[in-house]
Amino acid sequence: MKNKTRFLSLGVLAGLVLFLASCSGTKVTSSWKDPEVKLDQHQKIMVLALVNDRQDALRKNIEAEMVAQLKQRGYDAVPAFATYRQQDFKGMDEQKAIRKIRKNNIDQVLTIVMKDKSKEKSYVPGNGFYGPYPMYYGRFWPYYGMMYDRIYRPGYYTTNTRYFLEGNLYSMNDNKLLYSVQTETFDPSSAARMAVVYSQQVVKDMTRQQLITRR
Repeated sequence: MKNKTRFLSLGVLAGLVLFLASCSGTKVTSSWKDPEVKLDQHQKIMVLALVNDRQDALRKNIEAEMVAQLKQRGYDAVPAFATYRQQDFKGMDEQKAIRKIRKNNIDQVLTIVMKDKSKEKSYVPGNGFYGPYPMYYGRFWPYYGMMYDRIYRPGYYTTNTRYFLEGNLYSMNDNKLLYSVQTETFDPSSAARMAVVYSQQVVKDMTRQQLITRR
């Protein structure tokens, strides 16, 4: 009985590990900050996301959520979509674009660019994990029933998506890079959820880098 309980517990644990591994999430893979820079809460930051036009919902979600996260820390932030359309800067040279932004009293711009999106297909077996289950081997029917289920339960294919984003914070006064962060997001459940988790992780990294202050 003790062995049975032990192996059942191991089976539950293995299933939990697989479940957690399949959950979506975002992680910061690398970041850099100008060592001399710390953001002034009185200056205005515009969040400007650049993603494929077919994912306009993701662009707006990321801008809005990043603004919300920065405002929670006491910073004056605005989403680019509230003032500009994506095509407003198309064909502009550097000086015209900066003047257009500065007209709205923007001090820094945080660009968020989707650098890559990849899909990978993997096979999930019908039985999600393996365990020897010794208590089944001593009798015919428990062993046969377990093996029948393992052999004939159909598996399935699943497609996972990875998003690679890069965020760069620029000063509009001297066109200088202040901060850069690269992230990887695995299989988000929705554009809204991806925006929330991404923004939380980036703001956490900004705090760790002492670019912004803790609340």
